[in-house]
Amino acid sequence: MDGMAEIVLVRHGQTEWSLGGKHTSYTDIELTPDGERQAREIGERVADRAFAAVISSPRLRAVRTAELAGLDVTELDDDLAEWNYGRYEGITSAEIHENHDPKWSLWTDGAPGGEQPAQVGARVDRVIAKAAKLLDQGDVALVGHGHLLRVVGARWIGLGPDGGGLLKLDTATLSVLGHEHGARVIQQWNSGR
Repeated sequence: MDGMAEIVLVRHGQTEWSLGGKHTSYTDIELTPDGERQAREIGERVADRAFAAVISSPRLRAVRTAELAGLDVTELDDDLAEWNYGRYEGITSAEIHENHDPKWSLWTDGAPGGEQPAQVGARVDRVIAKAAKLLDQGDVALVGHGHLLRVVGARWIGLGPDGGGLLKLDTATLSVLGHEHGARVIQQWNSGR
């Protein structure tokens, strides 16, 4: 069981909004030049893996990251789109705390006019079930976004969606989910260059 294939999480490269800490879900933003360079570097880091499937968020920043990394996307999946921030789209946590709710946490409160943690958890559970079925064919890459992939990591190891709040995830990083002694584990997390 320990020699099983792995799920590789690929967070997209930098955008202007990710650089500024703005919540970005449905707004389709392109990568910055640095983000494009980061995506090509991801390609170098996964060049030794043969993926049975590459499932990507349909958002431009994720699809472009996969393309620049040389990953052949086999499926676009809306369930991999970033957490819907609703009325908090395009603003930072600091602005939310200052202007809306000083005690707000995405992980417990969700987003007004957007998604609640349980809704995101349900989407992530579908993604994990799909990816897990493909592991007997080889490694699977999931290309997506910061908060959503943090929930993937949490759900993989049996935590609730709010467990994603304990897993920091930077842009253009790789994380690896696998198995040890039959249990689901995080093999590697938030790995940069």
